Amino acid sequence: MKKNITIKDIAKAANVSVTTVSFVLNNKGEKMGISKEVIKKVLKVSEEMKFKLNMIASSLRTGKTRSIGLIVEDISNHFFSDLAKVIEREAIDSNYRVFYCSTGGSDERAVELVDSLLQANVDGFIITPTENMKGTIDRLLELQCPVVLVDRYFEGQEVSHVVLDNFEGAEKATQFLLEKGFKKIAFVTNYSQLIQMNLRKQGYVHALKEVGLYDESRILDMDYQITEDKRIERISEFLSTNTDIDAILFGANYLLLAGLQSLRKLGLKIPVDKAVISFDDHDSFRLNSPSITVLAQPIEEMGKKTVKLLMQQMTDGSDYKIIKEKNKGNLTIRESV
Repeated sequence: MKKNITIKDIAKAANVSVTTVSFVLNNKGEKMGISKEVIKKVLKVSEEMKFKLNMIASSLRTGKTRSIGLIVEDISNHFFSDLAKVIEREAIDSNYRVFYCSTGGSDERAVELVDSLLQANVDGFIITPTENMKGTIDRLLELQCPVVLVDRYFEGQEVSHVVLDNFEGAEKATQFLLEKGFKKIAFVTNYSQLIQMNLRKQGYVHALKEVGLYDESRILDMDYQITEDKRIERISEFLSTNTDIDAILFGANYLLLAGLQSLRKLGLKIPVDKAVISFDDHDSFRLNSPSITVLAQPIEEMGKKTVKLLMQQMTDGSDYKIIKEKNKGNLTIRESV
C-alpha cells in the first residue's frame, strides 16, 4: 500500500522543522518571518512528493477551510469562465480551493448560494452580484465575512470591488465608430438596474450627445431573462424597424452572439451593411468572418487583483482597507468596423 505523505516527511526531505512546513503550507510563511528561499524549497519539495494538505484536519484545528466561494452570473459565459480560471489559479497558488456557483441572474438563487456557502464555512466570498443582492452583501459584511465584488457593485455600499470602467469603455467604442464616419449608431443592451450595464449606456449616450447625434430610438433594451430565440427575434425586429442604423454597439458578448444570428437572418453583412463592436471578447469573435472588434476587459489583471484583495481581508481581519478598483478596457480592433 502506498504511504500517505505527511508534513513530517516534507520536513525531513526539506531539512526544516515540522512547524516551518505547517506555516508555509498554511500560507503563513512570510508572516512568521520564514525566508523566501525556505518557502520556495518547502513548496517545491511538497509538490515533488505530491503532498496535499488535509483540509478537514486543518479546518478542525484552525476553524478555517481554506476555501473561497465564487458566485458569478453564469459560469458558462466566456467572460466569467475566463475570470474564474484566473481566480482559481491565484487561489491555488495561495493554497485555497474555489467553489463555483452561478446565479443565472436570479436574486433568490443568489441568496440560496450565499446561505449554502456560509454553511460550508468558506473563508471568503468573491461575488458578481445580482440586481437586488445589496441586502445579502450587507448581511455578509455584518457577519464580518471577507467579501470582494467583481464586475459590478452597488453605489454607496462600502465593500471592496474590482470592475471595468464601463462608462469610459462605451464612450471609447462609440467614439471609435464616430471617427470611422458612422453617425447612426445603435446600442443593444439589457433593461436592468445593474450598474455596469447602465454605465455602458451612459458612456454611449454621452459620446453621441457630445456631437449632437444622440437618438433614443436607436437603443434596444431587452429583458435579461428572455430566451436566446426571443433575443434574436427582438434584435431582428429592432433592425428591421430602424433600417438607417449604420453601426451597432452590443453591451455584452452574448448579446452580440444573438445579434450575429439576427443579422444573418436579415441578410445583412458586416461591416458592409452594419459595423459592429461588442463588449467582452469571445473565442468565436476572433474566428468569425469577419472577425469582431471588441471592448475587452483586462481579465487577467482583474482576477489577480480580486484574489489579492480577498487574501488581504482574510489576513488583516477588521483592519483591512476597502479598495475600489476600476480598470480600463482595451479596444481590440478587428474586421467588423
